[in-house]
Amino acid sequence: MRSKEWIQRHQVAMYAVAVALAVGIGAGKPATAPLFERLITPVLAVLLYVTFLEIPFVRFREAFTNGRFMAGALGMNFLVVPVVVYGLTRFLPREPVLLVGAFMVLLTPCIDYVIPFTDLADGDAEQITAATPALLILQLLLLPVYLWLFMGSQIASVVDPEPFLEAFLTLIVLPLTLAWLTELGATRSGTARRWQSAMGWLPVPMMAATLLVVIASQFPRVQDSIGQIASVVPVYVAFLVVMPLLGRVGARILRMDVGESRALVFTSVTRNSLVVLPLALALPAGYELAPAVVVTQTLVELTGMVVLTRVVPAWLVTRPSEPISIPGTASEE
Repeated sequence: MRSKEWIQRHQVAMYAVAVALAVGIGAGKPATAPLFERLITPVLAVLLYVTFLEIPFVRFREAFTNGRFMAGALGMNFLVVPVVVYGLTRFLPREPVLLVGAFMVLLTPCIDYVIPFTDLADGDAEQITAATPALLILQLLLLPVYLWLFMGSQIASVVDPEPFLEAFLTLIVLPLTLAWLTELGATRSGTARRWQSAMGWLPVPMMAATLLVVIASQFPRVQDSIGQIASVVPVYVAFLVVMPLLGRVGARILRMDVGESRALVFTSVTRNSLVVLPLALALPAGYELAPAVVVTQTLVELTGMVVLTRVVPAWLVTRPSEPISIPGTASEE
């Protein structure tokens, strides 16, 4: 277990190595891009399976035992975040390829590494874990609604239903179903429990592998458009600054304790690039930049997590000061 904890604590460094390696391969060996592109689907499928295994679907009803936290998490992610995203994206160029990528990733709350990052900040990771099934189901239902509200008729011309549906079924529904069946089996079978436990080591390495194959395959085709992709970075940084502050306000309004408050901050700010990446990759010709826009958010966010895991407990949501004991006072008697 210590080794697993070590992997989680050093996951950002592992991702950085994967990204550096991918950029080196993409720039130095562009002819390998088709090979890496063929690996995207199987690697993503495994990643999403092991990620969904971390979600306690068999404990879905437990999420609603703390109604205050659930109300806060759903309210921040599906009411407050869309308003913030709409405002921030007003500063982006009016290019559909940039907008659809930014909307896809910013409107979907994280369901995976938000848990270890919350734990690193001494937040209540159990509350996040319990909330993940509801967060996942609602984001899948609401993302098309948000895209239609923000992009209108543009989104109809962007999305070709057939490859979009194929990606959704192959890379989201299938891994999700297998994960649920595995969890169900783990409640009845020791073999299934051991399998689930073994799979628990894989989310971080598979995330690194995904970054490697996606960036190495896409870099040659987007390297001439780095300036366009970079235009979304200030919006992503602004989101990382604004949402923790709003999360703190929401936690105060709901009178949450310290652990819950930190958990609400992290679920408000972390986004779900893993689930939307297959959908971005399924967009038609002319939208090759959309996956890069999604992955760029991941890179910005992971960098921000290094800062937020320190800033949130030290400055934003601090523990109440312990009362000072003075010798000879009545409190000692």
